[in-house]
Amino acid sequence: MLKTILIFLIIFSILVVFHEFGHYYVARRSGILVREFSIGFGPKMVSWRRNHTTFTIRWLPIGGYVRMAGAEDDDSAIEPGTSGTVQLNDAGVVTVIDISEESGNLSGIPLQIGKADLVDALTISGNENADPDQPRTYQVDHDALIIEKDGTEVQIAPRDVQFQSATVGRRILTNFAGPFNNFLLAIVGFMIVAFLQGGVVSSSNAIGTVTSDSVAAQAGLKAGDQITQVNGQATANWTELVTAIQKRYGQQTTITYQRDKATATTTLTPKTVTDRSSKTKYGQIGITNAVDRSLGAKLKYGFTATWDLAGRILQVLGSFFTGGFSLNKLSGPVGIYNSTAQVVSGGLVNIVYFLAMLSINLGLVNLVPIPGLDGGKILLNLIEAIRRKPIPVEKEGIITLIGAGFLLILMVAVTWNDIVRYFIK
Repeated sequence: MLKTILIFLIIFSILVVFHEFGHYYVARRSGILVREFSIGFGPKMVSWRRNHTTFTIRWLPIGGYVRMAGAEDDDSAIEPGTSGTVQLNDAGVVTVIDISEESGNLSGIPLQIGKADLVDALTISGNENADPDQPRTYQVDHDALIIEKDGTEVQIAPRDVQFQSATVGRRILTNFAGPFNNFLLAIVGFMIVAFLQGGVVSSSNAIGTVTSDSVAAQAGLKAGDQITQVNGQATANWTELVTAIQKRYGQQTTITYQRDKATATTTLTPKTVTDRSSKTKYGQIGITNAVDRSLGAKLKYGFTATWDLAGRILQVLGSFFTGGFSLNKLSGPVGIYNSTAQVVSGGLVNIVYFLAMLSINLGLVNLVPIPGLDGGKILLNLIEAIRRKPIPVEKEGIITLIGAGFLLILMVAVTWNDIVRYFIK
């Protein structure tokens, strides 16, 4: 139980942190200020600053987020009447604004803030020591820091480094970077799977190994033989080959195969095996498929496995719009946790495979053009590019709010469906 919870948290955090790092990296390269990069949610555990960004680790280790200047989730306004302190440099310019709960205990000029424009004018005004007879206005440094109510120290967000100040193309790249990073993570994950397995299991109809004294060995089959037909039924790949043999349990069967470019046949009777759980019978002849152990095959598997799995996921997503919508096709945290419990028992290879699979899912789902998801943001960016003018902030906020509401309802429905599926029924 504890091991499953720990691995679940690690997998979930890796997925989200890689996703958010994509946004962070491209935003910085696009001239957008990333005020905070957080690992986890909730109260702050520890923080540090680097390259104008505050990195925080928070107590709830489920995912993370990036906070870009001027984005819809970045509220940097200071309410009039807020008490705090300001610290000045030698030129009398504000370098630190402290409105935290501990502001009264720190050095600086006590100020009851009347107005703060930290976006355009870069000024802050108020009464020193809360004295109405001492109103002051200070210029604020472009890179000044603000210590927020919870004690998080972040940089202010002037207009020129805000998300909306970047070109449409750079905003599209920034929004796409999260899903793109998930695809990269999946590719690397599948490569690691191939190395851990010692190679890539081939999907061809070629025999990899023949068990000694097995039905196949007694019939004269050898490693490298390509079984092209099972009792007259063509077998173009390993799946078709196994399916055909399993159906022929206890029955005399003619096998057609190729060896050294020559075609030959042999006759055998698949051994009857009974599955312990389902009690069903199937045929077995004692062969395994080939394994390509070359470096090239292991590296290539990262791309081919990602491509194949992405195609299957897209088919499922597409079915939602063709009358096949079902909550059973979706999984939330509860469903992912249940799957993690099953995967953990399969060892490291299964865990890494599961991580790569979830990463593709996260990347593709985030590209669905629903407001609130990266795909929805990209859609709004494209509309802006076509209109050649920004979408009004109010309308964009309403659209995003509607999308967020839809996603919240969907998440609640999926979570409840998972609880019913795995714990009630």
